[in-house]
Amino acid sequence: MPKKVITFGEVMMRLSPPGYKKFSQATSFELVYGGGEANVAISCAYLGMKAAHVTRFPDNALGKAATQFLRKHWLSTEHVIYGDNMLGKYFLEKGAVHRPSEVIYEREGSSFSLIKPSMLDWEDVLKDADWFHWTGITPAISEGAYLSCLEAIKTANKLGIMVSGDINSRNNMWKYGKKMQEVIPTLVEHCDVVISSSRGIREMFGLGEPKDKFQDLAIALINLFPNVRKVIKKTRRTLSASHNQIQGKMWNGEAYIKSDMLNITHIIDRVGTGDAFAAGLIYGLLHYDDKQALAFASAACALKHTVPGDVNMVSLDNVKNLMDGDTSGAIKR
Repeated sequence: MPKKVITFGEVMMRLSPPGYKKFSQATSFELVYGGGEANVAISCAYLGMKAAHVTRFPDNALGKAATQFLRKHWLSTEHVIYGDNMLGKYFLEKGAVHRPSEVIYEREGSSFSLIKPSMLDWEDVLKDADWFHWTGITPAISEGAYLSCLEAIKTANKLGIMVSGDINSRNNMWKYGKKMQEVIPTLVEHCDVVISSSRGIREMFGLGEPKDKFQDLAIALINLFPNVRKVIKKTRRTLSASHNQIQGKMWNGEAYIKSDMLNITHIIDRVGTGDAFAAGLIYGLLHYDDKQALAFASAACALKHTVPGDVNMVSLDNVKNLMDGDTSGAIKR
């Protein structure tokens, strides 16, 4: 039977000027839907896993359209709930060469931000799952989102389900009276797998110094939270907005592992690449050893740079071929 992953978080409408136009040039916007956790679930579904996303949409036509988007990409939406009137949105101006991308968010007061723990029965949601995934964005949105995420993680622990958190410091999102330094540790202490950065570990947990290497910070994090088994980082070397290099790094409690550096020379869309890495990691850790899992995650991440939109719609064979060293891009007949 295919493995099953459950994700939890907000799904937003993404609006972008066509091509690489600036906001000031736009007379129309291209529309897609996306959210970090939903992107992970969809990527896992395209890799052949069973996947479901849990979220809250407005009870109107936009909420139904966003639900259809999830269904279109093979996700179960049986645990999507509805209420209030606003769908979160963000505007993306895509960068090119030496001009960076720009993002503007409009999510305050969205239906998801008004979610409460009592709205979800996590034992029912997670009853047949193999993995639960969350990101640091969700607990930053509102106290209700934070408490709902915490309940989900604790329920997953109770049911023996693996839990991963993709967390990085985003100070400007925390607007409801709590700081990330008091919230994120309460979630991470119940996780099996943590994806973060050296800066994120320093800022969220007060560990280490700016000069410390990722391996040392990862060891310190596992010492602080004994339930955490693996700490993973995606390294990006930015040569230009169109040319990046990607590498995965992992401390698994016993060994420090690095994937090969992948060269991405013609970036189509950078949004969602971290989510593609997380999805590849989840698939990899459920099917391979740690070294292969990291190589699989890095390959999945690299391929997302070639796909427009938030979601990594590549197949298992696509990722395996790149993981095995096929960088030709030759037509498959």
